Amino acid sequence: MIRLSASEMAAKLANGETTSVELTQAHLDRIADVDTDVHAFLFVDTEGALAQAAAVDAKRAAGAKLAPLAGVPLALKDVMTQKGVPTTAGSKILEGWRPPYDSTVVTHLKNNDIVILGKTNMDEFAMGSSTENSAYGPTHNPWDLTRIPGGSSGGSSAALAAFEAPLAIGTDTGGSIRQPAAVTGTVGVKPTYGGVSRFGLIAFSSSLDQAGPCARSVLDAALLHEAIAGHDPKDSTSINAPVPQVVAAANSGDVKGMKIGVVKELNGDGYQSGVRTRFEESLELLAAAGAEIVEVSAPNFEYALAAYYLIAPSECSSNLARFDAMRYGLRVGDVDGASAESVMNLTREVGFGREVKRRIILGTYALSSGYYDAYYGSAQKVRTLITQDFNKAFEKCDVMVSPTCPTTAFKIGEKSNDPIAMYLNDIATIPVNMAGIGGMSLPSGLAPEDGLPVGFQIMAPAMADQRMYLVGAALEAALLTKWGAPLLSQAPVLAGK
Repeated sequence: MIRLSASEMAAKLANGETTSVELTQAHLDRIADVDTDVHAFLFVDTEGALAQAAAVDAKRAAGAKLAPLAGVPLALKDVMTQKGVPTTAGSKILEGWRPPYDSTVVTHLKNNDIVILGKTNMDEFAMGSSTENSAYGPTHNPWDLTRIPGGSSGGSSAALAAFEAPLAIGTDTGGSIRQPAAVTGTVGVKPTYGGVSRFGLIAFSSSLDQAGPCARSVLDAALLHEAIAGHDPKDSTSINAPVPQVVAAANSGDVKGMKIGVVKELNGDGYQSGVRTRFEESLELLAAAGAEIVEVSAPNFEYALAAYYLIAPSECSSNLARFDAMRYGLRVGDVDGASAESVMNLTREVGFGREVKRRIILGTYALSSGYYDAYYGSAQKVRTLITQDFNKAFEKCDVMVSPTCPTTAFKIGEKSNDPIAMYLNDIATIPVNMAGIGGMSLPSGLAPEDGLPVGFQIMAPAMADQRMYLVGAALEAALLTKWGAPLLSQAPVLAGK
């Protein structure tokens, strides 16, 4: 049962073929069986999940009208607050903290009767591309336990690939939903900025952060997308507009007459041979489905990585100033006679990891007197140029596409001492966040040289997220016909468990 899609599980629940308690318990058993190897979860809420499931079953038995995903389990990234449930953002500085309120995303999940299994591992404060920066140890890729599952939402993507959950929530600041999806053979969507509320999302970079759905199919992602999206007055950046009709688009998958723009700057040197091979094959399948393939150029994408690593650290240096050991979270050195400053210094030294400290220092420097205009101000100008590149390209096409990542999953520890090499993993995903538009990654096959998953990225204009789902559904259907079975059925690791 755990290997079904979320939509298939929902159908079985609606038809009375199973109950939410049975389905939830099956996933809890799976977590108990394999998560020692995968380490996708930081906290498993066994009691809370079963109580939620029992409540859904009671509603169904009483004849209540339920949401499409009611009773289906989900894994929640540990950066979203959930009342009374440990929430750490992958950091020692929040170890043991239990929020007094729900994030808006969690509120939507509960209103849709989606069962929350627990909180998933992540790079500390979402800073990373491999989940190696978690204060609680790395998550392992179910395709090869010696490799990374992507980051920062690596716990969520690994939970999907290991069949520990059919749905998950991730957050995407520079690719942290799409990159993990690519290297684990799953589907990840970064909605238009403001399309999903950020209230209760522990902030890394406020102008870039965006929560979104993670799933094993395009339709499942669409169902979850519509469940969590919508205007929220608690979030000043939330868009007050109707939610794009992504479920209808995912059910359609009709790309006849659509123009698909291949980004010239995101498919050249530095991309693994197998990644390019699978990308070209996907383009051929979309053309066969009736789409027109055109080339588009975005010359300022060249500067996106550098601009991002000035804007994001600058905003993180401001956001993380709240972790001062005075109000909540970890407190070190609180002895008689200790000053507030010494307690703060000692707590931050122990509580923050190396990558978080690196970005705080970089961001504080970029915002400092005499350097603000040269660094942060210039990066914001580049951001405007990137947005203009997207606008010009979308005049020629309906969506833009590229490989999601330059390579397949690398070995744990391979790049942990080389931050520049680590940052380059996000070279194709960062422009989407800089412009605030929507992006999706779905599996396009296995790289022939290592047999690991490759991701195909689709980018759509702001509030036109349904276009991503149209193209994603078309490609997924064509690939399923080609493969004969979902890609995850080919995963060699954990297959016998």
